[in-house]
Amino acid sequence: MSGRVIMIVGNGEVPEGAAAAIDAADLVIRFNDCRSTGKGGSKTDIVAVCNTGRPALAMLGGGRWKTSEPVRQAREIWSVRSGARFAAMRARLATTHPDLDDFCDDYTAGFESFARATGRKHRVIPAETQDRLERDLSRFEPSRYVVPSSGLVAIADILLNGASSSDHFVLAGFGHSGWVWHPFAAERRYVDALAADGRLHRLDQPISSDLPQGA
Repeated sequence: MSGRVIMIVGNGEVPEGAAAAIDAADLVIRFNDCRSTGKGGSKTDIVAVCNTGRPALAMLGGGRWKTSEPVRQAREIWSVRSGARFAAMRARLATTHPDLDDFCDDYTAGFESFARATGRKHRVIPAETQDRLERDLSRFEPSRYVVPSSGLVAIADILLNGASSSDHFVLAGFGHSGWVWHPFAAERRYVDALAADGRLHRLDQPISSDLPQGA
Protein backbone atom coordinates (compact mmCIF):
# COMPACT_ATOMS: atom_id res chain seq x y z
CA MET A 1 0.00 0.00 0.00
CA SER A 2 1.35 3.45 -0.93
CA GLY A 3 0.86 6.58 1.11
CA ARG A 4 0.32 7.18 4.79
CA VAL A 5 -2.57 6.03 6.96
CA ILE A 6 -3.61 9.02 9.05
CA MET A 7 -5.90 8.34 12.00
CA ILE A 8 -7.93 11.25 13.36
CA VAL A 9 -9.27 10.10 16.72
CA GLY A 10 -11.96 12.09 18.49
CA ASN A 11 -12.98 11.76 22.12
CA GLY A 12 -16.20 9.87 21.43
CA GLU A 13 -16.86 6.13 21.50
CA VAL A 14 -14.22 4.05 19.73
CA PRO A 15 -15.15 0.65 18.24
CA GLU A 16 -14.07 -2.52 20.02
CA GLY A 17 -10.78 -3.79 18.68
CA ALA A 18 -9.76 -0.41 17.26
CA ALA A 19 -6.59 0.04 19.31
CA ALA A 20 -4.32 -2.09 17.13
CA ALA A 21 -5.44 -0.43 13.90
CA ILE A 22 -5.00 3.03 15.39
CA ASP A 23 -1.56 2.29 16.77
CA ALA A 24 -0.49 0.81 13.42
CA ALA A 25 -1.24 4.07 11.57
CA ASP A 26 1.56 6.25 10.28
CA LEU A 27 0.16 9.34 11.99
CA VAL A 28 -2.32 9.63 14.87
CA ILE A 29 -4.03 12.90 15.76
CA ARG A 30 -5.93 13.26 19.05
CA PHE A 31 -7.71 16.14 20.77
CA ASN A 32 -7.45 18.14 23.99
CA ASP A 33 -7.18 15.73 26.94
CA CYS A 34 -6.93 12.69 24.63
CA ARG A 35 -9.70 10.71 26.29
CA SER A 36 -9.53 8.37 23.29
CA THR A 37 -6.41 6.61 24.58
CA GLY A 38 -6.81 3.16 26.07
CA LYS A 39 -9.59 1.55 24.09
CA GLY A 40 -8.47 3.77 21.21
CA GLY A 41 -4.81 2.77 21.40
CA SER A 42 -1.93 4.80 22.74
CA LYS A 43 0.05 6.17 19.82
CA THR A 44 -0.17 9.97 19.65
CA ASP A 45 1.78 12.07 17.16
CA ILE A 46 -0.24 15.29 17.24
CA VAL A 47 -2.50 16.78 19.90
CA ALA A 48 -4.91 19.36 18.51
CA VAL A 49 -6.16 21.69 21.23
CA CYS A 50 -9.01 24.12 21.68
CA ASN A 51 -6.77 27.10 22.46
CA THR A 52 -9.41 29.60 23.57
CA GLY A 53 -11.73 29.80 26.54
CA ARG A 54 -12.18 27.44 29.48
CA PRO A 55 -10.84 24.25 27.86
CA ALA A 56 -7.55 25.97 27.08
CA LEU A 57 -7.27 27.45 30.56
CA ALA A 58 -7.91 24.05 32.13
CA MET A 59 -5.21 22.37 30.03
CA LEU A 60 -2.57 25.01 30.69
CA GLY A 61 -3.58 25.78 34.26
CA GLY A 62 -2.36 22.56 35.87
CA GLY A 63 0.25 19.90 35.36
CA ARG A 64 -2.03 16.95 34.58
CA TRP A 65 -2.48 17.71 30.86
CA LYS A 66 1.14 18.69 30.30
CA THR A 67 2.49 15.52 31.89
CA SER A 68 -0.09 13.08 30.49
CA GLU A 69 1.34 10.27 28.38
CA PRO A 70 -0.34 11.25 25.08
CA VAL A 71 0.92 14.84 25.39
CA ARG A 72 4.40 13.68 26.40
CA GLN A 73 4.48 11.42 23.36
CA ALA A 74 3.21 13.96 20.82
CA ARG A 75 5.66 15.57 18.41
CA GLU A 76 3.37 18.49 17.61
CA ILE A 77 0.74 20.63 19.30
CA TRP A 78 -1.85 22.22 17.02
CA SER A 79 -3.91 25.21 18.14
CA VAL A 80 -7.21 24.80 16.32
CA ARG A 81 -8.54 28.35 16.69
CA SER A 82 -7.24 31.61 15.21
CA GLY A 83 -6.89 34.08 18.07
CA ALA A 84 -7.58 37.05 15.79
CA ARG A 85 -10.68 35.44 14.34
CA PHE A 86 -12.08 34.70 17.79
CA ALA A 87 -11.23 38.18 19.05
CA ALA A 88 -13.37 39.53 16.21
CA MET A 89 -16.28 37.40 17.46
CA ARG A 90 -16.22 38.81 20.99
CA ALA A 91 -18.54 41.80 20.49
CA ARG A 92 -21.16 39.73 18.68
CA LEU A 93 -21.10 36.98 21.32
CA ALA A 94 -21.50 39.56 24.08
CA THR A 95 -24.94 40.22 22.62
CA THR A 96 -26.01 36.77 21.42
CA HIS A 97 -24.34 34.59 24.08
CA PRO A 98 -23.45 36.72 27.12
CA ASP A 99 -22.73 33.56 29.13
CA LEU A 100 -19.75 32.93 26.85
CA ASP A 101 -17.88 36.00 28.10
CA ASP A 102 -14.56 34.11 28.26
CA PHE A 103 -15.09 32.04 25.10
CA CYS A 104 -12.74 34.18 23.00
CA ASP A 105 -9.95 34.45 25.58
CA ASP A 106 -6.85 33.46 23.62
CA TYR A 107 -4.27 31.10 25.15
CA THR A 108 -2.32 30.36 21.97
CA ALA A 109 0.83 31.92 23.41
CA GLY A 110 0.68 29.50 26.34
CA PHE A 111 0.56 26.45 24.07
CA GLU A 112 3.34 27.89 21.92
CA SER A 113 5.49 28.47 24.99
CA PHE A 114 4.82 24.96 26.27
CA ALA A 115 5.70 23.43 22.91
CA ARG A 116 8.91 25.44 22.64
CA ALA A 117 9.96 24.57 26.21
CA THR A 118 9.44 20.85 25.55
CA GLY A 119 11.12 20.75 22.14
CA ARG A 120 8.15 20.15 19.89
CA LYS A 121 6.48 21.94 17.01
CA HIS A 122 3.52 24.23 17.49
CA ARG A 123 1.25 25.42 14.69
CA VAL A 124 -1.98 27.36 14.49
CA ILE A 125 -4.58 26.14 12.02
CA PRO A 126 -5.17 29.04 9.61
CA ALA A 127 -8.32 31.11 10.02
CA GLU A 128 -9.00 30.51 6.34
CA THR A 129 -9.55 26.82 7.08
CA GLN A 130 -12.48 27.57 9.37
CA ASP A 131 -13.83 30.12 6.88
CA ARG A 132 -13.78 27.48 4.12
CA LEU A 133 -15.28 24.88 6.45
CA GLU A 134 -18.18 27.13 7.41
CA ARG A 135 -18.96 27.77 3.76
CA ASP A 136 -18.94 24.03 3.13
CA LEU A 137 -21.10 23.36 6.19
CA SER A 138 -23.73 25.79 4.93
CA ARG A 139 -24.67 23.21 2.27
CA PHE A 140 -25.91 20.94 5.07
CA GLU A 141 -28.29 23.47 6.63
CA PRO A 142 -26.75 23.73 10.10
CA SER A 143 -28.90 24.88 12.96
CA ARG A 144 -27.86 28.08 14.74
CA TYR A 145 -24.35 27.60 16.10
CA VAL A 146 -21.32 29.46 17.47
CA VAL A 147 -18.39 27.59 15.89
CA PRO A 148 -17.72 24.18 14.34
CA SER A 149 -16.15 21.61 16.65
CA SER A 150 -12.37 21.44 16.99
CA GLY A 151 -12.44 17.93 15.54
CA LEU A 152 -14.12 19.08 12.36
CA VAL A 153 -11.75 22.04 11.96
CA ALA A 154 -8.80 19.64 12.23
CA ILE A 155 -10.34 17.28 9.66
CA ALA A 156 -10.85 20.17 7.25
CA ASP A 157 -7.32 21.41 7.86
CA ILE A 158 -5.55 18.17 7.14
CA LEU A 159 -7.64 17.56 4.02
CA LEU A 160 -6.95 21.09 2.77
CA ASN A 161 -3.39 21.69 3.93
CA GLY A 162 -1.72 18.41 4.84
CA ALA A 163 -3.01 15.86 2.41
CA SER A 164 -1.14 13.93 -0.23
CA SER A 165 -3.11 12.24 -2.98
CA SER A 166 -1.79 8.90 -1.72
CA ASP A 167 -2.77 9.39 1.93
CA HIS A 168 -5.61 7.45 3.55
CA PHE A 169 -7.65 9.26 6.22
CA VAL A 170 -9.52 7.27 8.83
CA LEU A 171 -11.78 8.63 11.59
CA ALA A 172 -12.56 7.06 14.94
CA GLY A 173 -14.27 8.42 18.03
CA PHE A 174 -16.49 10.92 16.21
CA GLY A 175 -20.02 10.61 17.58
CA HIS A 176 -20.97 14.13 16.48
CA SER A 177 -22.54 15.05 19.80
CA GLY A 178 -21.60 17.28 22.69
CA TRP A 179 -21.63 21.05 23.25
CA VAL A 180 -24.97 22.50 22.22
CA TRP A 181 -23.45 25.35 20.18
CA HIS A 182 -21.56 23.12 17.74
CA PRO A 183 -23.58 22.20 14.60
CA PHE A 184 -23.23 18.46 15.10
CA ALA A 185 -26.05 17.31 12.82
CA ALA A 186 -24.57 19.25 9.91
CA GLU A 187 -21.08 18.06 10.86
CA ARG A 188 -22.21 14.44 10.62
CA ARG A 189 -23.66 15.06 7.17
CA TYR A 190 -20.46 16.84 6.10
CA VAL A 191 -18.30 13.89 7.18
CA ASP A 192 -20.70 11.39 5.60
CA ALA A 193 -20.39 13.31 2.33
CA LEU A 194 -16.58 13.14 2.53
CA ALA A 195 -16.82 9.40 3.18
CA ALA A 196 -19.20 8.92 0.26
CA ASP A 197 -16.69 10.70 -1.97
CA GLY A 198 -13.92 8.39 -0.74
CA ARG A 199 -11.92 11.22 0.83
CA LEU A 200 -11.93 9.54 4.24
CA HIS A 201 -13.28 6.46 6.01
CA ARG A 202 -14.80 5.77 9.40
CA LEU A 203 -13.10 3.03 11.39
CA ASP A 204 -16.43 1.37 12.20
CA GLN A 205 -17.53 1.10 8.57
CA PRO A 206 -16.34 -1.09 5.69
CA ILE A 207 -13.46 0.51 3.83
CA SER A 208 -11.06 -0.15 0.99
CA SER A 209 -9.20 -3.44 1.08
CA ASP A 210 -5.87 -1.68 0.55
CA LEU A 211 -5.88 -0.31 4.10
CA PRO A 212 -4.36 -2.26 7.02
CA GLN A 213 -6.51 -5.00 8.52
CA GLY A 214 -9.01 -3.49 10.94
CA ALA A 215 -8.32 0.11 9.83
